Amino acid sequence: MRIYLSENAFLDLLLSSAEVYKRECFGFLLGYKLEDRFIVEHAFSFQTANRRHKGVEYSQRNHKRIEPILARFNKLEKIGDFHSHTQFGPTKGLPIPSEEDKKGMIFGHIYLIVAINNNEKTMPWGEKRDGTISGSISEFFFKISAHF
Repeated sequence: MRIYLSENAFLDLLLSSAEVYKRECFGFLLGYKLEDRFIVEHAFSFQTANRRHKGVEYSQRNHKRIEPILARFNKLEKIGDFHSHTQFGPTKGLPIPSEEDKKGMIFGHIYLIVAINNNEKTMPWGEKRDGTISGSISEFFFKISAHF
């Protein structure tokens, strides 16, 4: 399964992760699924999420407020979610799902994990052999993994 990120979605992932760095971000992925791939058009973070260094929670009650709005855009649907894993002290954030992350995954959806760490050296952006994409911008090094 391949996942394609629009430039807007990619930028939203980076900004959402950097804005709350040292705490995790959380948001939904909007787009559509084709036979062999997902197209992610938008990634929006939940402003009301309860962020911690090692976890993030959001209120279903607040999600119900946005459902009628999302329903008006028939070409886009919620196809998954994303969150970040951040560096904490010397411990690097890794783009690997925790056991809790795995429990929350729903069949047929995609999940992106954005590992965000202090940038130690400038790295160009690219796809890696393990299927992740990574690179550095400013003071951050990002590595994004996808799970289906």
